[in-house]
Amino acid sequence: MLAIIIPYFKREYFEECLDSLAKQTIKNFKVYIGDDASPEDPVEIIEKFNERLNISYHRFNENLGGISLTKQWDRCINLTQDEKWLMILGDDDYLSDNYIEKFQFHLREINNLNIKVVHFASRIVRSPGGKISKLYTHPKIENSTDFFYRKFLKFSRGSLTEQIFRRDAYNKHGFRDFPLAWGADNFAWLDFTDFGPIYSINTAVAFFRISDYNISRGGYEDKLKQTTKYNYFTLIIEKYLQKFKKPQRKPLLLFYEQIVYNTGRAGWGFFFTFLKFLYKEHEYIEMIKFTRRIFIHKYK
Repeated sequence: MLAIIIPYFKREYFEECLDSLAKQTIKNFKVYIGDDASPEDPVEIIEKFNERLNISYHRFNENLGGISLTKQWDRCINLTQDEKWLMILGDDDYLSDNYIEKFQFHLREINNLNIKVVHFASRIVRSPGGKISKLYTHPKIENSTDFFYRKFLKFSRGSLTEQIFRRDAYNKHGFRDFPLAWGADNFAWLDFTDFGPIYSINTAVAFFRISDYNISRGGYEDKLKQTTKYNYFTLIIEKYLQKFKKPQRKPLLLFYEQIVYNTGRAGWGFFFTFLKFLYKEHEYIEMIKFTRRIFIHKYK
């Protein structure tokens, strides 16, 4: 069985979220709502769906998401029972009616392949206005490093909402506690799969909302987001770069270089460390280009 976990804080769009679950063509799932001491009481909305959904609602006395969003995810997961599969759904996101049906349809193959993470096609909903993006799809089976690479080189997108993951993988690794949980989901798919394969279902869609109410919006804590991106990309480059394919490593290094410039960390320590990485990749011409770039950056 599947546990759908909703870390609740915002009332706006929450009814649409629950309505999409109530419209699922298969309902072999349970909904767990963890209220993060929100000032916006959701009980009236939840009561509308009590007869259509199997809902467990719990209100926490203290707000935790404002301190650590990943710890809020953790305590919401702790509300669940023994479901093998877990999904964390944003309180303002919603799903196509066939989402759970398609997961169930593919589940035998997923289990046979010992898959730990399943992701779905997605669209971005921009509110207010409700403008919906193009459809983002994925290869049926791809390595988590390939997905990470495609996302950060702007060939794709992904968020926490459109992933379903196994409890045992979560129990083994947990979420990394980055500020605002920024990048915690990206790292989770690497960790939960042990840098292995992800299974994709492109015939059902998660609708990920960007609005004035969520942390993904532009202009909200941009400096902190950039610092956090620097921190987790430093981990990728220093500890996990060799997990990626050879053609991917140079673009990832160059992407990281730009993050370092943007966060004002292009000191001499970075210079010598980055040269070492390029040397290990046998990128000798790039070493010369990089030396020129950093001198221009420091002395412009």
